[in-house]
Amino acid sequence: MSTFTTSDGTGIYYKDWGEGPPVVFSHGWPLNADAWDGQARLAAEHGFRAITHDRRGHGRSGQPWRGNHMDRYADDLAELIEALDLRDAVLVGHSTGGGEVVRYMGRHGTGRVAKAVLLGAVPPLMLRTDANPEGTPKDVFDRIRAAVATDRSQFYWELSESFYGFNRPGAAVSEGMRRAFWMWSMQAGLKGAYDCVEQFSETDFTEDLRRIDVPTLVAHGDDDQIVPITAAAHRTAQLVGNATLKVYEGAPHGLVGDFEQAFNDDLLNFLRG
Repeated sequence: MSTFTTSDGTGIYYKDWGEGPPVVFSHGWPLNADAWDGQARLAAEHGFRAITHDRRGHGRSGQPWRGNHMDRYADDLAELIEALDLRDAVLVGHSTGGGEVVRYMGRHGTGRVAKAVLLGAVPPLMLRTDANPEGTPKDVFDRIRAAVATDRSQFYWELSESFYGFNRPGAAVSEGMRRAFWMWSMQAGLKGAYDCVEQFSETDFTEDLRRIDVPTLVAHGDDDQIVPITAAAHRTAQLVGNATLKVYEGAPHGLVGDFEQAFNDDLLNFLRG
């Protein structure tokens, strides 16, 4: 089990597979590094060094009372990259992990970064505001917080259905995938999971996106029920100077089935390009 300790004393769990140019994966809420296993294995089998980590408060990492906010998530990522002395890394972030990656580049620059991939990512801002009328109303996130606080086990089980689009007509439902999602989610501590809701929903990444100066693949399913594409990928692709937008027709938020295979092909092509 590989861990390192951050400057504020939090233990961060990570996996380090393969050899070659580094690819660093950041996971979504409320999951952990295991959600990236398929892509990490793919990268490692094709000549890359795949690194995944459990965000603080999630999975096998420490569960501190303080520090469950986007700046600290980005700082943890920076400290991991520096601890492993990674250079010319490709940063890959899904959902909240996409926010973590974007905040990292906005806060720490791109000196160690060659490229970035944002999959179903939360930037620039999920919350509906006067300036962001296509965002999601705050009461949606209030209900998420309430559900996490009162019966997170049931909430995570129900969330797994829309996360993978299993509630759509004709969907090939995987009971195993739903159980895996629930298991990963339940490994997140209550405090960290609760705090993270505000971070993924109310953090404004607009200025961070404008600072990104490396080639960036912005990938998103157009049937994403968790992070709707209009306020997310479409706006992100406009704000990042060197972005390529890839839209997957009918695809949900979570990687599953044909969508996962299509993304894997695009990821590998982007890594090799």
